[in-house]
Amino acid sequence: MLEVVFEDVSPFELEESFLSNWYSKVCLQEDKELGDLTIIFCSDTYLLDLNRQHLDHDYFTDIITFDYSDFPVVSGDLFISVDRVKENAFDFKVSFEHELHRVIIHGFLHLCGYLDKSEEDELIMRSKENQALSLIGFK
Repeated sequence: MLEVVFEDVSPFELEESFLSNWYSKVCLQEDKELGDLTIIFCSDTYLLDLNRQHLDHDYFTDIITFDYSDFPVVSGDLFISVDRVKENAFDFKVSFEHELHRVIIHGFLHLCGYLDKSEEDELIMRSKENQALSLIGFK
């Protein structure tokens, strides 16, 4: 089950059924099953507080993923800073929608077991992101 929550930001239109279908397609490719997933959209300040509290990091980020997966079922919470997504979209010269979907799938891929701390892992993650984005018409 997929749930979308807007914590301290204004809600915007996002089709939960579209996301659920997209995640299901990615699960098929990854030989996983879709479990319970919550996407929480929030501000920079909200996510910074989570980052400090749970990860001991004192910097802004676009997403924090809490993984509750139990192989092969993919479950977790994705906390996404709308402020970071907007700024990154501007910096990368892509639409807000494009960057939002990249961040959304990035967190989901973490739940599927992909990492991004090393250069090699980051290249694999980017490839998987691009593959997933192509399923919904983004390049």
